Amino acid sequence: MAFQTVFKRHEMKYILTASQKEKILTAMDPYMQLDKYGRTTIRNIYYDTDTYLLIRRSIERPAYKEKLRIRSYAKAQADSTVFVELKKKYKHVVYKRRISLSEAEAMEWLAKKRHCHKHTQISQEVDYFLDYYATLHPVVFLSYEREAYFEKSGGDFRVTFDDTILARQEDLSLASDVYGTALLPEGMVLMEIKCSGGLPLWMTQVLSEERIYKTSYSKYGTVYKQMIFPILQKEYSNKNANDLKEAVCNA
Repeated sequence: MAFQTVFKRHEMKYILTASQKEKILTAMDPYMQLDKYGRTTIRNIYYDTDTYLLIRRSIERPAYKEKLRIRSYAKAQADSTVFVELKKKYKHVVYKRRISLSEAEAMEWLAKKRHCHKHTQISQEVDYFLDYYATLHPVVFLSYEREAYFEKSGGDFRVTFDDTILARQEDLSLASDVYGTALLPEGMVLMEIKCSGGLPLWMTQVLSEERIYKTSYSKYGTVYKQMIFPILQKEYSNKNANDLKEAVCNA
């Protein structure tokens, strides 16, 4: 099966209530249809350095940022097809490049236990990324339920709805069940609009009528701010307290 490997597009995000989602679905009905996979559970493993350099830079909203992850669209086995994805954003344009591999090869490749058997431009870019950020390793498992819609006319305008967004820092395997800490309040949905050009008039109208506004939202960024940073902050405070106590005792 052939998979798209290169994406260049704008991505806009919106946090919706269940009611707002239904209003948008009604407006979409004449123009969009659910893709053939229906409602899908997506699993991701995000990679970062020992100091979480990638996500810390991303949160600062620079002109250029990048991330590396492995994604599967079902509970994986060793021979299941998964995607190693290198995602970059420059001046509000998203560039995603991915390569499909078996789960076993993808995990071993990113752990630097073997070379990728596919010698392509994308695999070379990932190799460079792994070398440049020398301490990359799995740091977060993130899953969600997704409904993806595409244009009936065959255009590249896409809309996705993600809910039940869960994250954890243990059991970092695409072969595992989905569980973890919820990132969105109950009943809320993350909508993403993906397109190479502007929004259709019908979408602009429903967003305006329902007073739905674009937001800056990163799933991994939210994990860092809500789950990882508080722990790092506590560890840092405890270390400073212990250092101070030791200094007093040695005075």
